[in-house]
Amino acid sequence: MSNVLANNIGWIVLLGIIGLLIVLFFVFVPVGLWVSSLAANVKISIFNMIGMKLRRVKPAKIVMPLIKARKAGLNLGVNQLEAHYLAGGNVDNVVNALIASERAGIELEFEKAAAIDLAGRNVLEAVKMSVNPKVIETTNVSAVAKDGIELLVKARVTVRADLERLVGGAGEATVLARIGEGIVTTVGSANSHKEVLENPDDISKRVLSKGLDSGTAFEILSIDIADIDVGRNIGAQLQSLQAEADKNIAQAKAEERRAMAVAKEQEMRAYVVEAEAEVPKALAYALREGKLGVMDYYELQNLKADTQMRETIGGSDGEKTVFE
Repeated sequence: MSNVLANNIGWIVLLGIIGLLIVLFFVFVPVGLWVSSLAANVKISIFNMIGMKLRRVKPAKIVMPLIKARKAGLNLGVNQLEAHYLAGGNVDNVVNALIASERAGIELEFEKAAAIDLAGRNVLEAVKMSVNPKVIETTNVSAVAKDGIELLVKARVTVRADLERLVGGAGEATVLARIGEGIVTTVGSANSHKEVLENPDDISKRVLSKGLDSGTAFEILSIDIADIDVGRNIGAQLQSLQAEADKNIAQAKAEERRAMAVAKEQEMRAYVVEAEAEVPKALAYALREGKLGVMDYYELQNLKADTQMRETIGGSDGEKTVFE
C-alpha cells in the first residue's frame, strides 16, 4: 500500500515538473508570434526569438514590423531591425516610413531612414511632408520703409521636407527667422510704404529668390503674403525724439551760459566792493599828504549826502508812481 502511494506521489511530482516546464516554455518562448511569422511566410527560427529574449529585445517589436515590410515588398533583414531597436530607434515608425515612401515613389533607403529616426526626427512625418507639403505661418513681422512708416507683414510659407538634408538640417524656426529677415530687408529697401501695399507680391519674389532654404531640412515651394497692416509712423517718432533731445541740449547749454554770466557778475561785484574799500584809504592818504583840504573833504561829503538824498527822493517818487 505504501509503495503504491509513493509511486503515485512520484508521478504527480513528475507531472507537475513537466507542466511547469511547459508553462515556462510558452511564457519564455513566443510560440504564437513564431506561428504568425510562419503564416506570413517570414522565416524566423524559434531559436532566433529566444536569442532576442536573451538580448532583451522584445520579439514583437521586430517580428511584426518585419511581417509588415515583407507584405509590402520590402527586403529587410532581422539583424537590421534588431540593430536599430538596440540603438534606441523606433523600428515600427521606420518601417511605416519606408512603406509610405515606396508607395509614393520616393527613394529612401533603410540606413537613411534609420539615421533620420536616430537623429530625433519623425521620419514618417518627414515622408508625409514630402508628399503633402506643409504650410507654416509667420507671426507679424515689423518692417519700416524709407518713409518711416511701419508695416506689419504676415506670410504663409509652403515647405516640403527634403529627406537628403533632414539629418543635420535646420528646422522650422530657422526658416521662419530667415523669412522674417527677408521681409524686413525687402520692406526696408522700398522708398515708400505705399509701394509695398500696391505690390505685396514683390516681397514674395524677392524673399524667394534669396534661397533661404539653404542648409535647412526643407525646400521652400512658395511664400504668400497673408496680411499687411500699417503700423506706427516710426520716422515721425524718431524726429520727435530727436527734437526733444536737441531741446534738452539747448536748455543745458543756456543754463551753462546763465551760470557763467552769474559767476561773472559776482566776480565784477567783488571787484567793485574791493575798489570801494580802497576809497577811504585813498582819502586818508590824500589828507595826510595835504593833497586834499578839510573844506574839500566836507564839500565831498556834502555832495555825497546830496546825492543820497536825491536817490532817496527819486526812489520814493518812483514807488509812489508805481502805487498810484
